[in-house]
Amino acid sequence: MKLTFLGTGTSFGVPVVGCDCRTCTSDDPRDRRTRHGALVDTGEGRLLVDTPPELRLQLLDAGVTGIDAVWFTHVHADHVHGIDDLRIFTVRGGDDVPAYAATRYHDHLARYFRYIFDDDIQPVQGSAKPRVRLEPLEKGRPVEIAGRSFLPLEVPHGPMTVSGFRVGRLGYITDAKRLPPDTLEALRGVDVLVLNALWFGRPHASHFIVEEAVEAAQAVGARRTFLTHLTHRVSHTELLERLPDGVAPAYDGLTVEVDDG
Repeated sequence: MKLTFLGTGTSFGVPVVGCDCRTCTSDDPRDRRTRHGALVDTGEGRLLVDTPPELRLQLLDAGVTGIDAVWFTHVHADHVHGIDDLRIFTVRGGDDVPAYAATRYHDHLARYFRYIFDDDIQPVQGSAKPRVRLEPLEKGRPVEIAGRSFLPLEVPHGPMTVSGFRVGRLGYITDAKRLPPDTLEALRGVDVLVLNALWFGRPHASHFIVEEAVEAAQAVGARRTFLTHLTHRVSHTELLERLPDGVAPAYDGLTVEVDDG
């Protein structure tokens, strides 16, 4: 199984508009972070994690020509507002793209993107719209995607609940403030763990900071942990220098092989 990080930034992305800090002006390509997105290649199919605003550019950079399904972690703008870029897959393939999201968010998605989900709204001749079929995610109930069983895992994110997952020996969590006991237990034994982290030092109300993410990673005990959803307050080099063994910063375009043995 293979994991590709399409975007590793927060809602502002890096560089931040109008910012001249060291990270935003860095010439290290690993410091350029588009909004959060990832791709899981199971060997039998591809699952896209979130549809960020830069999705089209991310897919082009990663050479992605097709997907089998989408997993929406939650409905914040930086995770869903690239949904129209799914249009090419439905135009080319002719089938609906199944999109898995917590049932509590289905009405939100259908309302915000009514032109997609309302069958009474049809594109004019010569145009097209994404054909996306919402599928439910329920805590603790596995779903079969791309030939593999994905276990939804819930984490708190301020007033929202985010849907991470475990598939095989990959655990994927973003936009978390903590790992609830049942989620922590479900992640034990993973080879690769993905966690969000903002910066060092000052706590945040709804996100892990780096120290909290490292503590959570050590509690899970994964062989390798990659940090994503990073801000401009930490450069890639600084993270490499300060993170403990077994924990590393992800970057846009990074591909990781997951030991599924």
